[in-house]
Amino acid sequence: MDINDLRSITTVMMLVIFAGIVWWAYSSRYKQAFEEAARLPLDDDSEFVPMEQRGAGHLDK
Repeated sequence: MDINDLRSITTVMMLVIFAGIVWWAYSSRYKQAFEEAARLPLDDDSEFVPMEQRGAGHLDK
């Protein structure tokens, strides 16, 4: 076995891993979980409070 055989085996393994990740990402089994995770940044219920009202004061000293 020389270095080219090792490179070929590594390439095939990486292709199989990539195909597995793509299959997992597009699997309908996990679709609901991915949809919920995608909505997290948009589902913020808190209001914006300026720094002056938080009691932080000025950062300049």
